[in-house]
Amino acid sequence: MRPLALTLGDPAGIGPEIVVGAWRALKDTGPAFFVVGDARAVASAPKAGAGLVRSISGLDDVSSAFATGIPVLDLPLRAPIVAGQPNAAAAPSIIQWIETAVGLALSRTVAGVVTAPIAKAPLYEAGFKFPGHTEFLGELTAAATFDGARGPIMMLAAADLKATLVTVHEPLAKVSGKLTIEAIVNAGLVTAQALRRDFGIAKPRLAVAGLNPHAGESGAIGREEIEIVIPAVKALKDLGVDAKGPYPADTLFPAEVRAGYDAAVCLYHDQALIPVKMLDFWGGVNVTLGLPIVRTSPDHGTGFYVGGRGLARPDSLIAAIRLAAEIAQRRLA
Repeated sequence: MRPLALTLGDPAGIGPEIVVGAWRALKDTGPAFFVVGDARAVASAPKAGAGLVRSISGLDDVSSAFATGIPVLDLPLRAPIVAGQPNAAAAPSIIQWIETAVGLALSRTVAGVVTAPIAKAPLYEAGFKFPGHTEFLGELTAAATFDGARGPIMMLAAADLKATLVTVHEPLAKVSGKLTIEAIVNAGLVTAQALRRDFGIAKPRLAVAGLNPHAGESGAIGREEIEIVIPAVKALKDLGVDAKGPYPADTLFPAEVRAGYDAAVCLYHDQALIPVKMLDFWGGVNVTLGLPIVRTSPDHGTGFYVGGRGLARPDSLIAAIRLAAEIAQRRLA
């Protein structure tokens, strides 16, 4: 299989450090990856060790280089960066690394893209106009052909739970106004398609969460379930998707309930993120569904407060790399 492209993320955060940790965990067994980023930032990470970075100009030698060091497609930072200190000066390079990796994936040069964490505030300061990675990837791949329901839809995966989001980085006060029947139906269609295509589940079962306590209790605690969620679930059923709901969110995630569905369709950020992180705080993975490329990332942020201190755990990045390879392999089948 072709290698994976791993973007470095914000170099002032834990990206360089968890890249080194992921390579140490995977160097003997794979899957093979190379970093798109600044080679000096990787080399200066805690525990990197002298001579660990292998700067590459092309991808032909990734597999052989991966066995003995971290291959880096070196696109140097345009200004010096200090670990633990976010700086908008790094934004153009961070964006360039993402664009480069996505371009390689669209051309089928790489099997998929794994992205180390970025911070929104420094990017916004530099003029970045997207809420986050997910939306930016949607824009970068918008012109590419894709067979099926179109994302981007964010999925969080941990242990035996897969949860997708209808709204993502919306203030809680605005979530109700952002919910529509069409948005829930699209999230459900993309989720069902991805479960079949990317996770090998032939007949996916979806559980759709309610918005209000007790899923609105028949309209007594809000009407969103009656006016939006129930019609969306019916529309999904009419389209051939095995969808049920709305379920009260506080009863949707115990193990006995999770056994009855393959993915939960959640309506806002914390409704999905809290149970995922309770199940596996260190090993959760963010997967972008409904794109013509494979993309995963760790389910955590940049960790500026521990950047450069040798304390970051690479577990989530390792899980993201492995899952990206599994999805890429299924898409080849």
